[in-house]
Amino acid sequence: MSTTQIPSPAEPDAGAATVEQLEQEGDIAADFLEGLLDIVDVDGDLTLDVRNGRAYVSVEADDASALGGLADPDTVQAVQELTRLAVQNRTGRFSRLILDIGGSRDARQNELARLVERAIARLDEGASQASLPPMTSYERKLVHDIVAERGLVSESYGEGADRHTVIRRG
Repeated sequence: MSTTQIPSPAEPDAGAATVEQLEQEGDIAADFLEGLLDIVDVDGDLTLDVRNGRAYVSVEADDASALGGLADPDTVQAVQELTRLAVQNRTGRFSRLILDIGGSRDARQNELARLVERAIARLDEGASQASLPPMTSYERKLVHDIVAERGLVSESYGEGADRHTVIRRG
């Protein structure tokens, strides 16, 4: 008798999800989020996408104020984690789903780009390296991508909530 092993959250790279699986994650996430939006009495439009091996779900509203505090970065992160758990509960697979509410992810990416630019300025002033504050794995990946585009090198150091990125010249 053979058994199928389901990757645990501790093993997120235990197998890349197919586009079909990622689309399924998006659908499950959308159902969960629609229920959540109904509970908090917020009208929002959901958009689903698959990019870079992840399901992306965006919540937008004609009037940004209609989303209230949901677009706050800490709230987006918390709702994303709840949504990932809902997806994982239904699929049995670890989810790397990304949630954006009211353009908060774009705003955070712009903020991270400015942070990288300030770190590069420190390098230009003679520092051998520049450390950034702790951030989520997704934010660190965005930073690594921004740093690589600028022709520099970055690495992550630390554990858990203290994990941060260090930038230096190649």
